Amino acid sequence: MYRKTVLGNGIRVVTEKIPFAHSVSTGIWVNTGSRDEKPLERGLTHFIEHMLFKGTKRRSALDIAKEFDAVGGFANAFTSKEHICFHAKVLAAHLPLLTDLLSDLFLESVFDPAEIEREQSVIVQEIRMVEDTPDEFIHVLFQEEFWKHNPLGLPIYGTVETVEKADRNEMTGFVADHFNPSQILISAAGNLEHDHFLDLIGPAMEKVGSSNNQKRRVPPDSHFFCRTVKKDLEQVHLLMGMPGTSQRDEARFASHLLNVILGSSMSSRLFQEIREKRGLAYSVYSFSHSHEDSGMTGIYAGVSPQNVNQVLSLVNEELSKLVREPISETELNAAREYVKGNMYINAESNDYRMNRLAKNEFLFGDYVAFEEIERKIHAVTSQEIRAWFGQIYNPEKMAIMLYGPVEEELEDPKAIFNRG
Repeated sequence: MYRKTVLGNGIRVVTEKIPFAHSVSTGIWVNTGSRDEKPLERGLTHFIEHMLFKGTKRRSALDIAKEFDAVGGFANAFTSKEHICFHAKVLAAHLPLLTDLLSDLFLESVFDPAEIEREQSVIVQEIRMVEDTPDEFIHVLFQEEFWKHNPLGLPIYGTVETVEKADRNEMTGFVADHFNPSQILISAAGNLEHDHFLDLIGPAMEKVGSSNNQKRRVPPDSHFFCRTVKKDLEQVHLLMGMPGTSQRDEARFASHLLNVILGSSMSSRLFQEIREKRGLAYSVYSFSHSHEDSGMTGIYAGVSPQNVNQVLSLVNEELSKLVREPISETELNAAREYVKGNMYINAESNDYRMNRLAKNEFLFGDYVAFEEIERKIHAVTSQEIRAWFGQIYNPEKMAIMLYGPVEEELEDPKAIFNRG
């Protein structure tokens, strides 16, 4: 059962009761992320996420860890381009402890300068770790080019320079400006009663005051390029991208199905053609990155330097087929079942439902039933997928990046795609 309450200061509380569950998952969300940072604030949202577990006025970092461990609970946090979330999961009997801990972390963290200095080193190592992981780092480089001149394209963790200069005043000022009640949402899913949950968490969260800061997000423009970044690696990492759908776009259902058919499943066309039939790549997949006002559809592969041209040609052929030929009803039905199966299997997790509650509230201001999503997925036709893909796919406007030991004699990737 879904219920929603708006506190007196504007904070929204949404819950979903799952009577057969033994646990409760709860998250405190803020509708602010890395895309809302100013140039000198890069990585600050992510840094604040780390710091909220480093001690409050009542608890040290060790106290926080011990209290969760003592009840077999789990707590964590994450930062995305558009949100920051502090979440935890405990047995239903320990819900009072969970709400007290989460509200304490969110409202009473001290941002100790000594802890900030220690955490700077941790985050710098996190940045270096990504830079040392080429199949991840190429996504960072690619998004910077694809959405350049817009903060949506910049990495969530910021830069070494901005992280090393961050201080307590900057963090507390950012929290005061951005953690507004109108942007805060509390979601919970599991074996709980809505009114009891409100009694537990409401009094503390009612104390959050407003600021005059107004969030303004500018939708990014897509940029098309062909860039080679030479690096002494074993593989060449390929990334190709084009515009996608936003999280509000009705075409997102066609996009999800096409992604399954093209490369996000083991039976997909790219996986079968490039890995299974020819053994040209261990990792090859398509993906869809969606945000509230924009999106990207892309393809990744990690291949040997001598196989780059062949893989690009095979990708080109598969993309061209999607424009030229209708998707069979058998293949489309399989994709529909894949999406539906993933959705309902994930729905058995309280964490998934807690996340879904929050995101639907931010995007649509309401609960979205699973049955509604299933109906919309099954309503998508082959013609609709082809029509949508025909709008976004233009061989002359493909963003392409090669990262690794690219050979000098490599054919221009743009020329391969322009052959149609």
